[in-house]
Amino acid sequence: MTAMQLLQSNPLPTITWEKLPDDFILPDEPVDNNLQPLLAAALRESLELAGLILESMLIASNFGLCATVKTQTVVKAPDWVYIPSVKPIASGEIRRSYTPHLQGEIPAIVLEFISETEGGEYSINPHYPYGKWYFYEQILQVPVYGIFQPKTGELEIYRLNQGRYEQQKPNENNRYWIAEINLFLGVWQGKKAEVTAYWLRWWDSSGNLLLWGSELVEQERQRAEQEKQLAEQEKLRAEQEKLRAEQEKQRAERLAAKLRALGVDIDDSL
Repeated sequence: MTAMQLLQSNPLPTITWEKLPDDFILPDEPVDNNLQPLLAAALRESLELAGLILESMLIASNFGLCATVKTQTVVKAPDWVYIPSVKPIASGEIRRSYTPHLQGEIPAIVLEFISETEGGEYSINPHYPYGKWYFYEQILQVPVYGIFQPKTGELEIYRLNQGRYEQQKPNENNRYWIAEINLFLGVWQGKKAEVTAYWLRWWDSSGNLLLWGSELVEQERQRAEQEKQLAEQEKLRAEQEKLRAEQEKQRAERLAAKLRALGVDIDDSL
């Protein structure tokens, strides 16, 4: 049975949007490797430094997204999620989970990072506890679903179209336009936090890379160094001009001395 036939043979169950019960025990599973939290943090960091994160947004990693399906609470915790607008919570309260519709908008972007162990990123299991693909596509109906393989740098972006995810094609720079955030998403290979790896990065509509904090510091250091070099060059130019003027003055004085020695009245010759 194909994936399409499987979905068609299992009509959508009854879904309600209820707050996670206070006594519900969220899974406390460790991340698969130390790179996953770095990848998630790096995605947020460049957005924040670019001033693109608003107080009304929710950006999180390994954070429970909830739905009640046929009276059963279902929770999936994507490696990275972007929600454009959520309802505020009381001061001092900690948000331990998120239920779309009830607590704000549905997530606009969900990303999963593939690890060494099978995590069900492609699973369309239509039965409890439901596959991740099925949960994001059919239950939450997240517009953009991304699957990233950090080991190889492969990134797949799927967009919801008429209730089904369709794989998107990257542009000539191998980046994907994510309209929900008005940025391109792509893969960059290099070093961050002393870790050389494939990283997910943001680019603006003009193709400018959104920088991390360390890159902004380095950019500012280079700018300051260039200004210092320009100042030193200007100082050297001024010193050379002063020396040239001094040499010209000395040349004029020597010429005047020679003329006087020849009995030439300098004042009369002017």
